[in-house]
Amino acid sequence: MEIITVSLVTCPECGHAEKLSMAMDYCQFFHECAGCGILLKAKEGKCCIFCSYGDVPCPPVQKEKISREA
Repeated sequence: MEIITVSLVTCPECGHAEKLSMAMDYCQFFHECAGCGILLKAKEGKCCIFCSYGDVPCPPVQKEKISREA
């Protein structure tokens, strides 16, 4: 299974969606929405904004899932 490095992040406040590149080796905790300017923060229990608001989880979570399935 290939690691996906782009996620469509949707702002919970204004609904603005943007494709963002993800780093392979760390989680991104914050992102400023280009639509309304609020600072997106990782939800409690989630590691990053991609796992909180994205359509694809971050690469470290993807890697963990792949290793569990192997």
